[in-house]
Amino acid sequence: MTQRNIYSIAVAAFAFMGGATAPFTPVQSTTLKPLQLAQSTPTIAAIENSVHQQINQLRSSQSLPPLTRNSAIDNQARIHSQNMASGKVPFNHTGFSQRIQATRISYSSAAENIARNSGYSDPATQAVQGWRFSSGHFQNIRGNYNLTGIGVARNNKGEYFFTQIFIRSR
Repeated sequence: MTQRNIYSIAVAAFAFMGGATAPFTPVQSTTLKPLQLAQSTPTIAAIENSVHQQINQLRSSQSLPPLTRNSAIDNQARIHSQNMASGKVPFNHTGFSQRIQATRISYSSAAENIARNSGYSDPATQAVQGWRFSSGHFQNIRGNYNLTGIGVARNNKGEYFFTQIFIRSR
């Protein structure tokens, strides 16, 4: 049985508030032990929907309102995940402000979480749990946002790349 790990779940989370940047430095790096190896490959849409559902469950447990998915934000999150999966861009937040501007949504604040993992039967849960136990990422999940977009991509090595963008629209 091959053991797989979550990679760089706690790299960094950035928030943009009123046009200014405020970097969050995670307190810890999270490596979770695999629950079980992937038996079948879930669809990308199912993974994205699962992330959205789990994030809203976390927000509900914190007495926060749910986030509404937005197709323009989804599109920017997907492009970033696809670019990371293909190696076109590194696994990081470079280009975040351009992704937010490309949504054409008037906003007062925005943030982004990214994750990468492989070898799990439920990659969405692994990503969300990694964010849950990283203070900077969890701060974004609990933030005063009302819109979200989620993009997932899988590369030819079987690695899943996740991008979740949070926006507070004006």
